[in-house]
Amino acid sequence: MITTAQDKRTKRQQHLQAVIECYTRRTPTSKQMAAANRSVLADKSSIGLQFSPDLKEIYYPIVVTRSEGANLWDIDGNSYIDILMGLGTNLFGHNPAFIKEALAEQLEKGFHLGTQAEWVGDVARLVSELTGMSRVTFSNTGTEAIMTAIRIARAATQRSAIAFFTNSYHGHLDTTLMRAPLTEYAKKAVGRVLGRRSWLAPIGRLLQSTPNPRAVPAALGIPEAVATDVLVLDYGNPQSLEVLKARQNHLAAVLVEPVQSRCPELQPHAFLEELRDLTKTAGVALIFDEMVTGFRIHPGGAQAWFGIEADIATYSKIVGGGLPLSVIAGRPRFMDHIDGGVWQYGDDSTPEVKTTFFAGTFTKHPLALAAARAALLHLKAQGPDLQTHLNQRTAELVERLNTFTCSQGIAVKFTHFGSFFALALSQSQVSPIASNLLSYHLLNRGIHLRTGDKGGFLSTAHTQAHIDAIVEAFQQSLSDLRQAGFL
Repeated sequence: MITTAQDKRTKRQQHLQAVIECYTRRTPTSKQMAAANRSVLADKSSIGLQFSPDLKEIYYPIVVTRSEGANLWDIDGNSYIDILMGLGTNLFGHNPAFIKEALAEQLEKGFHLGTQAEWVGDVARLVSELTGMSRVTFSNTGTEAIMTAIRIARAATQRSAIAFFTNSYHGHLDTTLMRAPLTEYAKKAVGRVLGRRSWLAPIGRLLQSTPNPRAVPAALGIPEAVATDVLVLDYGNPQSLEVLKARQNHLAAVLVEPVQSRCPELQPHAFLEELRDLTKTAGVALIFDEMVTGFRIHPGGAQAWFGIEADIATYSKIVGGGLPLSVIAGRPRFMDHIDGGVWQYGDDSTPEVKTTFFAGTFTKHPLALAAARAALLHLKAQGPDLQTHLNQRTAELVERLNTFTCSQGIAVKFTHFGSFFALALSQSQVSPIASNLLSYHLLNRGIHLRTGDKGGFLSTAHTQAHIDAIVEAFQQSLSDLRQAGFL
C-alpha cells in the first residue's frame, strides 16, 4: 500500500518532470548550445547557484538574440518579459533610443584607449551633482570599485581591518568573499527558530544578539590569511556596533549595502545613522556599496534616501547605461589618494597627499562614458519623479502579490526597496528547490528571471500590461508549486 509520504514524493517528482519537459521543449537550441560549449567554456551560469541532480536536465541559461524595452527574445523564438533587467542595470529598459544615439555618435569618432576621454569631466560632474560626492574616478566593474574603495580607505586611515555584514554582497574580491563561521550561521538559525515560539523567544534573541566577528573564506581558492583583517557582523544588530566600537582603532572601513540585495526586507535606518556616527567619531571610512541602490531608489541613491552621507560610495549598473562602468566617489580625504589631491597651473601648488596604486587599461572607455553621460543627463532631466513613479508601481505590484499569497494561505511574502522586489526569505517558507523551480515556472510562462534569483527589477519600459502579466505568472507559478507540495 502506498503511504502518504510516498504519494507526496510521487506528486513532486511528476511535477518536476513536467517542468523539465516544458522548459526543454521550449528552449531546445539553448540546451544544445550549452552542451556543445561545455568542453571549452567554463561557465558558472550553466550549473546554477548550487548543482542539484534533480535539475540537471535544465541547468542551462536561455540564449538571447534580441532585446528591446522590457522584452527579450531567445534563439528559439520565445519572447519574455524581462524582470532580471541586466541584474538591475537597465533602469530605462533594453536598448533605449537615447543610449543608442550616444553610442552611435561615439562609434563614428572611435573608441581610443590610453588617452583622455572627451566626456570624462562631464560624467564626473554629473555623478558629483547627483550624488553629492566631491570627487569621482572610474573603473570597469563593481568588484574593481570595491577593491579601490577599500585600498584608498586603508591609505587614508593607515589601518588594515575592514568590516562588513552577513548577507551582503560586495563582488568577488578575495577580501569580501568572506562569511561568518558555520557555527555562527547555525547559532543564528536556531535563534530565529526559537524566536518564533513566544516562551523561547528570550533565548532566541540572546543567540541572535551575540555577534561573532570572525571571518572565514566563503569559496575555494581564497587563503585563510586573507580573513585576518576582516570582520563579518550581523546587519542591523545593535551588538555589532559594540563590536565595531571595541575595534575602531584597527578599522580602516566599514562596508555596507544600505539595503542588501539578498535581504531587502531589512532596511535599518536607525542602525545606519548610529553606524555613521560611530565611524565619523572613530575616523573610520563608511563605504556605501550602491551598485543596486545607486540612481534607482533616488537620483542621489541610498545616501539621499536615508539622509546619510558616506565617506566613499561605489556605483555600477545603471550609471554605465548598459556598458561596463563603475564609479568610486567620495570625500577628498579619501579620493585624494588616487591623484594626490587638487592643484592648479600657474602657481606653486603641488599634490599634497601620498597616492596609492590605481590603474586599468579599460577605465574611462569612450563608449562607456558616452553611454554614462546619456544616462545621467536623462536622470537629471527627469528628476526624482522618475524614481518616485517607478517605486510606487513596484509597491503596488508587491501589494498585489502579498494579497494573493495571504488569501491563498501560501507562506510566501514579497518585499521591495524602490523598484527592486524580491521574496522576503526571512518572512517566508521557501525551500531552495522551490525557489529554483519558481524561476523555471516563470520562464515557462514568458517571464525572464535568472534561475535561483529571488527577485527582479521594474524599469521605465514596463507598462501596466507587463506588470499584470508578471503578477499573473507569479500567482499561477506559486499555486502550481503549492499544489505539487513544494510550498
